[in-house]
Amino acid sequence: MVAVMKKLGLSILSALVLASAVQAAPVRSNLAATENVETFITLETAGVAPGQTVWAALTQNIRPHWHTYWINPGDSGIPTEIKWTLPEGWKADAITWPAPSRFAIGPLVNFGYADQVHLLVPLTVPATATPGQSVTLDAKVDWLVCEDICIPESADLSINIPVVAGSAAPVEPDAAALFSQARASLPVPSPFPAILSPGDKTHRLTLSAPGLDRGKISDAFFFPHDYKVAASNEPQPLVINSQGLSLSLASGGPLPPAPITGVLTFTEELDGQKLHHAFAVAAAIGPASAAVPGEAEQTSWAMALLLALLGGAVLNLMPCVFPVLSMKALALMQHGPGHARQHGVAYTAGVLTCFAVVAGALLALRAGGAAIGWGFQLQDPLVVAILAYVMLLLGLSLSGVFTLGGSVMGVGQGLAGRDGLAGSFFTGVLATVVATPCTAPFMGTALGYAITQSWPVALSVFLALGLGMALPFLALSFSPALLRRLPRPGLWMERVKQALAFPLYASAAWLVWVLSIQAGPAALATVLAGMVVLAFAAWVYGQTRLSGGLGRTLGSVLALLAVGGAVAGATTAAPVAAPAPASGTDTAGSADYEPWSEARVAELRGQGKPVFVNFTAAWCVTCLVNERTSLSTDTVKQALKDKGVTYLKGDWTNRDATIARVLESHGRSGVPLYLLYLPGKLEPVILPQILTEGIVLDALSAT
Repeated sequence: MVAVMKKLGLSILSALVLASAVQAAPVRSNLAATENVETFITLETAGVAPGQTVWAALTQNIRPHWHTYWINPGDSGIPTEIKWTLPEGWKADAITWPAPSRFAIGPLVNFGYADQVHLLVPLTVPATATPGQSVTLDAKVDWLVCEDICIPESADLSINIPVVAGSAAPVEPDAAALFSQARASLPVPSPFPAILSPGDKTHRLTLSAPGLDRGKISDAFFFPHDYKVAASNEPQPLVINSQGLSLSLASGGPLPPAPITGVLTFTEELDGQKLHHAFAVAAAIGPASAAVPGEAEQTSWAMALLLALLGGAVLNLMPCVFPVLSMKALALMQHGPGHARQHGVAYTAGVLTCFAVVAGALLALRAGGAAIGWGFQLQDPLVVAILAYVMLLLGLSLSGVFTLGGSVMGVGQGLAGRDGLAGSFFTGVLATVVATPCTAPFMGTALGYAITQSWPVALSVFLALGLGMALPFLALSFSPALLRRLPRPGLWMERVKQALAFPLYASAAWLVWVLSIQAGPAALATVLAGMVVLAFAAWVYGQTRLSGGLGRTLGSVLALLAVGGAVAGATTAAPVAAPAPASGTDTAGSADYEPWSEARVAELRGQGKPVFVNFTAAWCVTCLVNERTSLSTDTVKQALKDKGVTYLKGDWTNRDATIARVLESHGRSGVPLYLLYLPGKLEPVILPQILTEGIVLDALSAT
């Protein structure tokens, strides 16, 4: 009997222990295991009460030497994402991210987690939840896990949660250690106020923390939530003085709106031990250039103005602008120095007005979040079509098909009259419009600086560019000595005027080719038909403008209707989803390059291979000239092959936010941009905007 009672007592004790263990088990989802990551979800409490907010933790046990990604993954990668399927009334907030670590892969630096990470998510229970019932929460988890290669993985997790009575469910003891570890990995709010002082290419993050011992602080690094605040693969030099701690951040692009948020990590030595700190920072935007207050920023602004002035002057030699200026120079030959000055000022006013309008539109659109840059209007097929129409009409006018009464170009019209001054003004406007497909030396740096600055500074740089463009013609109009050196007027001027029509016809044909790339064959056919209609309108107007009464009126109305129909047809043009390569002029060499993508660049650089990237556009005349004269020659092709360089092309003919971001990160607002990535080098070599075969070969010789 004693033996039986003893056996029964042991059985009851075992049952109680087992029941206690079951009751103590944390509320947890199924375990999902891939080749590289084990994943599960744990609830902090033993259950949930109606109206309660509780925490869940997504745990990832990561294969040794591999890593997953933070919310800002750095140079490459994708952050972990949880897609919840919840019962009605339940709510899951965003992930609360632990402080990340850095992982270098070749020249790239990524931000993320290794070994084990707990991602905390707050869950809100509806007040209508019924105690005594259990609810099921489903989560689809997606992540990218990388070592030397990257593998996208996912898991489907499901967790059953009991709803209990009361105001709040108690914390589950066995889950407490996990959540304690998870909260210990979170950044704490910074106890020190922070200011970010913007610069041209380098920003300075300063924490007001007087009294820090500079010999005991090391390994400081700022992880911005927005990748544009700081380049991931650049060092962040640390300075500690009596005022506190500051880091120099290499700019990754235009700064986002304040405050600038992120995580500052550093190591501090205390009592012989090294403590790792992580502060959640929200920095206000402070005065520019904290390292050299005011002076450095003023110098860079002055340099930008000078570069813009020089770039604008060189722009006059570009094939886009030269025909228009030649027409204006012909007009100056017919008139005296006094009138020439008036028209030089009117022309300059037209250039500056157009630059101000283009700059204002560019800055306003960028402030609204659009990823655009210099020449953005030519990424719109309607603008390209209308510009082709304008070039055709100007060419027909120079050929004598018709004559505009006010002489829009100022050719063959008395410069002292009101119409002549208006003609000079609109010649400046036209010269600016046709200049946008071209990029001259010095322009890229100036414009790249401008788009990262405040409105007044940016507009000043754009106006300096316009002044530089107008300066040669303005100087000619104010110099009697130069005007006297111009050839005497005569019949030859009419022949030259007619000859200048053909560059305009060529410009119209080139713009139509651009349109075919942007909007496809249907838009091409529509605009070609519109050009025929415009030619008919010009002929009708030219034949009837000297007629009397009804004939002239009918001719003008018919011409106006034809122009309206051509423009209406052009409005149907829209960008196609996948435009042909911008370098389509060289179809025979199309196999010599690959389409650009960030992933392809990262892959090749990870393999230690040299990469040459050409950011181009079909509407960029400078780009096309460089490709024909300097990048498509047999010598350059052979050098690329011999050096094992992979040639990539990024096509910006139509708007592409990713390419716009890359341009900005290298201080440019438009194409062309040429980057040569060398093995073992973090930053690419940036080649000049105007290339020669020798420049390209010299750059390749360094590979």
